[in-house]
This record gives sequence, C-alpha cells and structure tokens, in this order.
Amino acid sequence: MKVMGVFDEMLKSGESLFMDPVALDYDYLPKLIPYREKEQRQVALCIKPLFGNRNGKNVLVHGAPGIGKTAAIKHIFRELEDKTDDIIPIYINTWQKNTTYKIVVEICDQLNYKFTHNKKTEELFAIVQKDLNKKSVVFCFDEIDKVEDLDFLYMILEKLYRKTIILVTNYKIWAVNLDERIKSRLNLESLEFQKYNSSELKGILHERLKYAFVPNVWDTAALEMAVRKTAVVGDVRTGLYILREAGNNAENRSSRKIEIDDVKHAISSISEIKIKKTTELKDEEQMVLKLIKDNSGKKIGDLFNIYKEQGGEGVYKTFQRKIEFLSKNKFISTKKQLGGNEGTTTLVNYERETKLDEY
Repeated sequence: MKVMGVFDEMLKSGESLFMDPVALDYDYLPKLIPYREKEQRQVALCIKPLFGNRNGKNVLVHGAPGIGKTAAIKHIFRELEDKTDDIIPIYINTWQKNTTYKIVVEICDQLNYKFTHNKKTEELFAIVQKDLNKKSVVFCFDEIDKVEDLDFLYMILEKLYRKTIILVTNYKIWAVNLDERIKSRLNLESLEFQKYNSSELKGILHERLKYAFVPNVWDTAALEMAVRKTAVVGDVRTGLYILREAGNNAENRSSRKIEIDDVKHAISSISEIKIKKTTELKDEEQMVLKLIKDNSGKKIGDLFNIYKEQGGEGVYKTFQRKIEFLSKNKFISTKKQLGGNEGTTTLVNYERETKLDEY
C-alpha cells in the first residue's frame, strides 16, 4: 500500500477547491429556487391576466431579510423573458434608485433609451409610456420602503394600460402609511415569505455546494457546523459567506479538505468585519449611533430633537436617512408603531448584533 506523503495532501499550484465561486454570491440566480414554489405561483397568478391582454394584479411581497424574496421574483422574471416578448419585466431596487426621477431614468435605461440628459421626469415618462403601452409590463420595486417619493407609482397607475406592480419590503406595515388614493388604486394583495426552517437552509446550502465546490472537499462535520450556524441566524447570506470564507481559508492552507477550523475561522471573521464596519462610519453617523445607544427605544422624532439639542445640523429628512443607513447595515433596528395621538411612528433600538461565534 502506498503511504501518503505530507505534500500529497496539499493543493498544487493552479489547483482550487472551488469549481464556481460565483455560485456563493447572494445575487447568483440558481436554475431552481427551492422551497419558494408556492410563493412563486402566487406571484405568477398576479401576472397571468397580462397573457390575455388584461390588467394584472398588484402584490406586496414582505418578510425578513435573506429569505429569498428577491431571488424568487428575479427567477419569475427570467422565466417571463424566456416565455414571451409581449410582457416586459422591469426590476428596480429603490434603495439605489430612490426618487421618481432616478426610477424613470432607470426604466429608460432598461428600455435602451439613452437620451435622458437634460430631460425632465414628465418628458422621460412620456417616452416610457409610449413604449410600454404597446405591450404589457411587470414592475418589481424592491426595498420599496427606502423610496423618497411615490410619484412614479401615480404615473404608472394612471398612464400605463396593462401592468402588474410588485412591491418588495421587509416590513408588512409599510403599506399602512400609503396615501388612501394610491392605496385604493393599487389594491394590493399581500404575500408573506416565511423564514426558512433548518432543513430548508441545509437544502439550500447543499444545493449551492454542488455548483461552487469540487466534489468531496468538505469534511462532513465542518459542513454540519456551517449549516447549524446559518440556521441560528436564519439568513441564507450568512451561510453563503461562511462557505466561501471557509473554502478560502482551506486554500490558504493549501489543504485539499475544508475542515472545522476553517468554518470557525469564517465565523470569527464575520465578527471582525462587523466591528471594523462600526469604526468606518463617518463622524456624523458615529454621533447618531451613539445618540441611539444612549436613548435606545425612543421615537425617531424624539431622537431628532435630542440630535438638534446636541448640535446636529442636518434637517429631519437627512437624519431619517442616517437612521435608515444604520438600520440597513444592522447597527440598529427600527420598528413601526401604529396608533396613538401621533398616528404611526418609528421606534429606534440600539442592538449590538450577537457575534456568530457567540452562538
């Protein structure tokens, strides 16, 4: 029997444990979206009338981050593009395109109309309207709670003939604050994405492994640890990061196997990144974060008053954007509160996110 030498277990130059690391990107769109068939069918039913040249239904898609809302919609859009040229799918993330003007310019861009310079919003939408009314259109406005105005929705509802509008948010309560005129016109159906359970998270990670890694490079116990940590957090993005970083660490060791210590390293590196990110905040953001830490649980209006008392120079809208930025990056959490004399308000909490290696 041949005895293995110490160098036999090391990766040679040019060898890799990865087959396709892109498969570990959260934005990667697999051929199948597992465990979301029911939700995809419900969205498809909203789009179905467009195939008969009738107006579609509108839907509010909501649920926690990292549970497949965006991936499911993008998968439907891909199928739509393969099936027909008569229905145009337009996906826009309104965190990035957060005003009516930016959204209309993005629609122009997706329709390959490039002459947007020095044109007003209304001029551009007239061009969009002419094009889209020749066919049917499905819009998905992702992270809709981050948008600064809703004029684009009025335009779409009033001026486009055959459309389905999909609004995606982490917060079901977002729609409660809509102006009654637009709420009645939208007539939104509600579709909640439930969190993945442990078995489903395991299935998703195992499926990505098939595409991302060379077969049999994962130690069984190491993979089980990665799945366990992901299940505790309940966010697929965390699991994909752990898989990638564990693989990178094993490669750095020139190992042919990804082992438990590689997973531990990946988990601890997530914690280090979170700490580092806090120190990278701008001075003004650091000030707002400290203010929230000292006044956790207060209403956003009360926090703004304290901010002004402490010398803050920004207006309320700017302060609100800083709160949204800190919330998106998980430095704080926000919660809408209904009722009372003031109507709907937002409570802001300072919550140091538990490190993954503390679970």
